[in-house]
Amino acid sequence: MAVTIKDVAKLAGVSPSTVSRVLSGHPRISQKTASKVRDIMQELGYHPNIMAKSLVSKTTKSIGVILPKPAEELFLNTFFMELIRGIVTQANRSGYDIVISSGANEQEEVEAVQRLVYGGRVDGAILLYSRQNDPVVEFLYQENFPFVLVGRTEQFPDLLSVDTDNIQAAYDATRHLISFGHKRIGFVSGPKNLMVSKDRLQGYHLAMKEAGLAVKADWIVEDDFLQESGYRAMSFFMNLPERPTALVVIDDVVSFGVLRGLNELGFKVPSDLCIVSFNNNPLSELYSPPLSSVDIGIYHLGYVASQALIQAIQDEDKSLFNKRHIIPHRLMVRESSMHHLSQRTV
Repeated sequence: MAVTIKDVAKLAGVSPSTVSRVLSGHPRISQKTASKVRDIMQELGYHPNIMAKSLVSKTTKSIGVILPKPAEELFLNTFFMELIRGIVTQANRSGYDIVISSGANEQEEVEAVQRLVYGGRVDGAILLYSRQNDPVVEFLYQENFPFVLVGRTEQFPDLLSVDTDNIQAAYDATRHLISFGHKRIGFVSGPKNLMVSKDRLQGYHLAMKEAGLAVKADWIVEDDFLQESGYRAMSFFMNLPERPTALVVIDDVVSFGVLRGLNELGFKVPSDLCIVSFNNNPLSELYSPPLSSVDIGIYHLGYVASQALIQAIQDEDKSLFNKRHIIPHRLMVRESSMHHLSQRTV
């Protein structure tokens, strides 16, 4: 005979409605009560009928995670794996499953999200990227569907979002290099349609302007978030008549390509070129030399994004949909940037 919710409630000494709230991850249920109820569920071998529950409550207990490109390309960068780890950890604690969706281009992404929304397959969505004039964001906004953006959008500035202050983070990274006497500082950026590229480039420009330093167009390269992008950038930078003495690089994975390119060209870091990067990839401190990088709290970004979305879904409080969460960042200084310009002739 199948174990029922009433059986669990009786043994736990709580009401059936309390057991239901534990199953739905209700925020007002104490951790002590939730743990006790879950232990008894496990002891009795109770498994909730998700399909039946969905028909009654009109919820799926699932959230969609929207990837910015096909998964086989995406997972070349550990940023997204760490982000998803944070999302999944919090979602599981709240009793939610994850549905991952992606497309090869913007049109396929929109169609995939439409299937999730119109098919009633998820209660909300998390977008792992922020582009300028994004049709996916516009669709979700127009449908009044609960979603959270990892990043920000100028199109709808009041959306529920979780982000780093990327302008300040890039400003801090650039100021660090300026403090070591560098005046010719280059920037290896990402695709120009991404808000993170725009914001970090803006922070770099602000720091250079504040220090009274010129920025040459040749010192800025835009490419994808791939190791090959950094590798290609080095062939260009190191052949300039007036090359940079230091670089701000938009992502650690891109920096790994920078280091490989410099090594093949016979240049040394930091004696020939200093580097500061972003995301504090676990490999950053294992590279030779160890890479200075801005830690933006990737796991925390994912965890808070999941937490904020689920709270908004469960409380049905529309004011929660208009909140911007900023995760603190910090510069992890390592050998790649620890070389004062006065120590060499350039």
